[in-house]
Amino acid sequence: MADLSAFPITTRWPAKHPDQIQLYSATTPNGVKISIALEELGLPYEPHLVNISKDESWTPEFLSLNPNGKIPAIIDPNGPDGKPIGLFESGAILLYLADKTGLLVPADAARRYETIQWVFFQMASVGPMFGQVGFFHKFAGREIADKRPLERYRDESRRLLGVLDGRLKGRKWIMGNDYTIADISLLGWVRNLIGFYEARDLVGFDDFANVAAWLERGLTRPAVQKGLTIPAKG
Repeated sequence: MADLSAFPITTRWPAKHPDQIQLYSATTPNGVKISIALEELGLPYEPHLVNISKDESWTPEFLSLNPNGKIPAIIDPNGPDGKPIGLFESGAILLYLADKTGLLVPADAARRYETIQWVFFQMASVGPMFGQVGFFHKFAGREIADKRPLERYRDESRRLLGVLDGRLKGRKWIMGNDYTIADISLLGWVRNLIGFYEARDLVGFDDFANVAAWLERGLTRPAVQKGLTIPAKG
């Protein structure tokens, strides 16, 4: 049985199955990426709900694994050289899981890097912009009388949807016929933009037919449907 005692986070979220990957997350766009990937890969894992509404990601135990204080984070008891490894930042975790299994990334080196660039596209552009749309459209930011910030993030989100729509023209998935971590990194964010953030009309989502069809395909995948609900809200 794996010994995870070196990770203080396990004192707050004890591992019932220490030989499985430990996932510390919630059902946010960043959080569901990892549960979806784990479901797609068929890797055994134990999910732990980090209640961000109660600021649990800012507790000393969570910060000991992720000093950035954001979900998700994982511990893999069977990391490189068979030693446990803790990781944070969803893009890095996606790439790690893909490398660990040899799945969800193309074997060809050039296409592998092409896949990674679209993961970075989500991390550097889509996630931050869509998140700001959510803040200014649905949350506290909607009370701000000056609507220029909302307009700026709306317009940038439309631009990014256009980039994604152009990429998906004539393609089933971002990498063509290959469903990869690039798709997983983006699905939750696009879903939240038009669902949870209620910004479908704001960004003119229906103008982007290729994105809409890709999202529909992605959401029909059983692993995606299951991963979107893990870990369940407490």
